[in-house]
Amino acid sequence: MRKHQHYKGAEVSCCVKYFLFGFNIIFWLLGAAFLAIGLWAWAEKGVLSNLSSITDLGGFDPVWLFIVVGGVMFILGFAGCIGALRENTFLLKFFSVFLGLIFFLELTAGILAFVFKDWIKDQLNFFIYNNVKAYRDDIDLQNLIDFAQEYWLCCGAHGPDDWNQNIYFNCTKLNPSRERCGVPFSCCIKDPSGVLNTQCGYDVRLEAELDRQDYIYTKGCVGQFEKWLQDNLIVVAGIFVGIALLQIFGICLAQNLVSDIQSGQSQLVTLQRADSAE
Repeated sequence: MRKHQHYKGAEVSCCVKYFLFGFNIIFWLLGAAFLAIGLWAWAEKGVLSNLSSITDLGGFDPVWLFIVVGGVMFILGFAGCIGALRENTFLLKFFSVFLGLIFFLELTAGILAFVFKDWIKDQLNFFIYNNVKAYRDDIDLQNLIDFAQEYWLCCGAHGPDDWNQNIYFNCTKLNPSRERCGVPFSCCIKDPSGVLNTQCGYDVRLEAELDRQDYIYTKGCVGQFEKWLQDNLIVVAGIFVGIALLQIFGICLAQNLVSDIQSGQSQLVTLQRADSAE
């Protein structure tokens, strides 16, 4: 009478397994936080009750960035967590393949951005012009533009006159807005006392160009952004390299764990066949 045997394949590395699990749990939680913030902001703005606003592509909505990035991070982090914990090769392969695809897309985008930098600059100008037009249409977009202008000490895409594209700030005689011929307060040079005057940009574009320099920033955000990139090239490159290394590290961990699992399964099948042949 044959005795029942307990088969045990090659051991899966606990260090790799739980390190990958920890790596992905952080990834997953960050994705969940981004997704929750995006959905909350989306709901707060009434988009869910007004589906027609979804098709409004006049300006960039920062909420979509949170939703898309958060959604991708949540799905990949979840797949990596469960795949590592349950030793599920399908989920681990899904995680590593899609993380590799994202890495490849990032690398391709970086190369294309370098090769077609003039085209990218034109698209950036077009992007900023569109968002200048939509400045008052979305509170998140408004806050993003205000932050950019305050951080880079700039006004408009190429200068303050770009705000003539916005219906609230244009200088046409038929414009009833009190902000006519003005600029947003974020274009204003900060008061040394730290007092915020939200009306500091009123009528400022009626002044001569030299006189404006006493009240507002006169450099465009495109030029200021390019200057900031050049001044902080090492930091920006370091961030991108760090993100790329983390992605490569995650892919290597997942593939190593998949190899361990498949090796153990293969040895188990071999032992079972050898036993059945006896």
